[in-house]
Amino acid sequence: MNRILGIELRRSAALGAALLIAVASTIVLHATAGRWSTGWMALAMTQREYLAVLSPLAMAAGAWQSFREHRANVAELLTAVPRPRPQRVVPILATTALAVLVAYLVTLLAAAPRIADTARYLPPAAFVVVAVGLVAMIASVWLGLAVGRLVPALATAPALAVIGFALLMLAPHALPDGGFTAAFSPAMGMSVFSDYDTVDGGVSAAQALWMAAVAVAGVVLFVVQNRKFAFAALLPLAIGATATALVVPTGDAYDQGTLDPVAQELVCTDDTPRVCVSRAHEGLLPEVTPKARHALELLKKTSIVEAHEDTTTFSPPTSPRSRADTALMSITVDKHGHLAHPGRLEPTMLTGVFAGPLSCGDNQNFTVATAAAYWLLDREPTAGPDGLEFDDPDAVKLWKGLRALPRAEAEARVIAVYQAAQNCQDTTDLLSEGAR
Repeated sequence: MNRILGIELRRSAALGAALLIAVASTIVLHATAGRWSTGWMALAMTQREYLAVLSPLAMAAGAWQSFREHRANVAELLTAVPRPRPQRVVPILATTALAVLVAYLVTLLAAAPRIADTARYLPPAAFVVVAVGLVAMIASVWLGLAVGRLVPALATAPALAVIGFALLMLAPHALPDGGFTAAFSPAMGMSVFSDYDTVDGGVSAAQALWMAAVAVAGVVLFVVQNRKFAFAALLPLAIGATATALVVPTGDAYDQGTLDPVAQELVCTDDTPRVCVSRAHEGLLPEVTPKARHALELLKKTSIVEAHEDTTTFSPPTSPRSRADTALMSITVDKHGHLAHPGRLEPTMLTGVFAGPLSCGDNQNFTVATAAAYWLLDREPTAGPDGLEFDDPDAVKLWKGLRALPRAEAEARVIAVYQAAQNCQDTTDLLSEGAR
């Protein structure tokens, strides 16, 4: 059997298809590294989302293989050989499946070194997401083989690629991104909105069932000799659709399953002052700790003694419990998996302290908070990679006013801002010239 597969690999388009898919997907992944550099789960999900590109390529590869065999009259030649049809089609099914599997895994391995030194958290769900992607690639190439056999024309492969790409790209925009919809497309539901995103086990199971049904339908269409029996391919599709609809979570169950609570758990330093980051960002703790501790040192005249990562998410909405002795810090990851804009961590952390808890709502004055934070840092609040995300002339004016005051007076005003902010009181005039 190994000898047969080797011959099939050499004579077929499988190796060329594997190379094309691997190169194309590697280029796409590395061109958008910022989308998945946060960790292994983000990488697995992003690669799955790019099935919108990879799946049409796999279908085109299968269709091209069938057209080559048709053009070479291989089918007629093999018909003259006294061997059962399954023995004639199994090698091509196996080699095409092996080709797309290798291409998918090679792409994953080529991306891994970029985040290998910082990505620590590897949830079991990441392996499931990759496995479903592999099933989807097999289903795609086998479906391409079937379509290519039914329509053996030169234009079939490129047409199938274009149609598949258009459908997979437009479907996420035309259909709601809910559990039921996502179950019937392995690329849907894979968009990463936070560093704690995951894929619910029920969604993965439903997607695997549907892709397996499509793969079986592709095999039926490819193997059947009499086209009158092509309708038999509807049977596995019907069974797969029914099983998928029964398994997939929907509504609130789907929404809650998009977040991984383990990834949001805090991992802290052993010594004090304690600095904690989410498990998803555990590899960044050595980069974050010295900066967070410097900010805590500047806050020594307040009640703040610890720094925790802000694990707030917006969909579904979650937020860490507010604590009077803890400052929250926002952590963003660059395209290489390291801390993005490291010079911005301390200003944003201090600004959050002087703005007060999120529950304060409209009473949060970020201009005053920014001026107070940058006074402690002894830096002018300028815009740029390691400064503000936007210009704030009013914050600069307040900061200059603080700089002109005696240090004791300026420090008293800054502490007054902190105390007022913690009580959700208005801080607008606490740094101005007439404040006492």
